[in-house]
Amino acid sequence: MKIIIAGGTGFLGENLEKYFTEKGNRVYILTRNPKRSNEIFWDVKTMGEWKNRLENADVLINLTGKSVDCRYHEKNRQEIYSSRIESTNILQKAVDGCSEKPKVWLNASSATIYVHSEKHLNTEENGIIGDDFSMNICKSWEKEFFKVTHDDVRKVALRTSIVIGNHGGAFPKLRQVTRWGLGGKQGRGNQWVSWIHIDDFCKAVELIIENKNMTGPINVTAPKPISNEEMMQILRKQMNMPFGLNAPVWQLELASLFLKTETELLLKSRHVYPEKLIKTGFTFSFPDWEGAVFNLLKS
Repeated sequence: MKIIIAGGTGFLGENLEKYFTEKGNRVYILTRNPKRSNEIFWDVKTMGEWKNRLENADVLINLTGKSVDCRYHEKNRQEIYSSRIESTNILQKAVDGCSEKPKVWLNASSATIYVHSEKHLNTEENGIIGDDFSMNICKSWEKEFFKVTHDDVRKVALRTSIVIGNHGGAFPKLRQVTRWGLGGKQGRGNQWVSWIHIDDFCKAVELIIENKNMTGPINVTAPKPISNEEMMQILRKQMNMPFGLNAPVWQLELASLFLKTETELLLKSRHVYPEKLIKTGFTFSFPDWEGAVFNLLKS
């Protein structure tokens, strides 16, 4: 296949590129800073030579967007919003102009689109979508993505949860704080954590590409969410750490100021279930947190 990944130089993009290249596919990366022969310059906002790469592509994957691991002041809020909307908009214009359009377009979204939920399990069908900055970003992003349809372009929004791997994302940070003796629960510890192993993320993307019946929003999460307290407990056990100091909310609020991030990333209860993936018969290599952590620490 010919696969185009916009914003593909981050943790997810690098792993998808490796996964699909090893299977014999041609993968091209759209990036602000091209350094390799398969990387093409784009500035996220304007049309350029990159649009020609979309001609006759089998797959377009858009992962572009400013990281939400920052303080939500006005400037960052605007950049989080515009980076997602503008990239999706300009890609749509490029797709519209293709004589041979990409067969399937996967656009990043987030499991954060669902409300803080400690009891309700959010599927694509019955998920409760709320109204705050993060949820509204996701809603606007998906609205921009789905507002134009083509019969020959299948569209999927990837409502992805926390993706864990050894070379990026949240897991190296969790491992580090646990090693420092700070691997206790965060806040009350009863908030649900929806997550997925990087290997399963890549496998799920492949399944979505291959299965022509999969369309619309899809939850890309492991089938077994875990409480924050149990998550940290298992991590400590597997790292042979006899203790881990808990972090109350006030302490997290203070730390988030110095780390220039938001406590929502730790304290929001994301209780999400991948119903569409399960119904297709998708088999997770790492359905539970304990097995996923064991695999990452071992490797």
